[in-house]
Amino acid sequence: MIKMKYMKTRNVLIVALTILAMTSCKEKKAPTMEHQYADETTSVNDTTIYGKLGENYGMNTLELITDKGDTLQFIVEEPADSLEMETVKGGKGIGDRMALVAQKNEEGELIVTQAVNLTTLLGKWVALDKSFEIQEGGVVVSNFSEPKPYTEWSICNGHLVLSADTFDVFELGADSLKLENAKGIYVYKRQK
Repeated sequence: MIKMKYMKTRNVLIVALTILAMTSCKEKKAPTMEHQYADETTSVNDTTIYGKLGENYGMNTLELITDKGDTLQFIVEEPADSLEMETVKGGKGIGDRMALVAQKNEEGELIVTQAVNLTTLLGKWVALDKSFEIQEGGVVVSNFSEPKPYTEWSICNGHLVLSADTFDVFELGADSLKLENAKGIYVYKRQK
């Protein structure tokens, strides 16, 4: 009888501890951050800084007037190897809209690790199998006869997100766009 009472108490205690563990260990989500160019929030912690390029910039520096109104100075370290991707994609022009990711060095200076000129990115892009237009406000207009047309875009941690596909901006120029992901490199020409 005592053994039976002990087993019931033990079972109740195990069930109570299990319930307590399940309720106290709720999944902790990463802080959400509203994307500048997306209609919805994402659970990825986006460290991208958005703003317009200020007047004080040079070959290895840039000034960004952030969307929050702060004026920040950044150092741009271009890769020594010419085969590596440029740090700033799309060039630099006063007033251009930029999205960049940076980190502080030991001296506390902000070092750009990736930057995309959003002003240069906007426009119509074509390849043999795909055609789309990146517009302001996170909108992409595509040829809807394609199997997976792009409908929206955003920048997240320096990467270009086109609908459900995420790319590194390998190269961005006035007339060319090269995107890279695990599946390969995609080359587009600007359509005027």
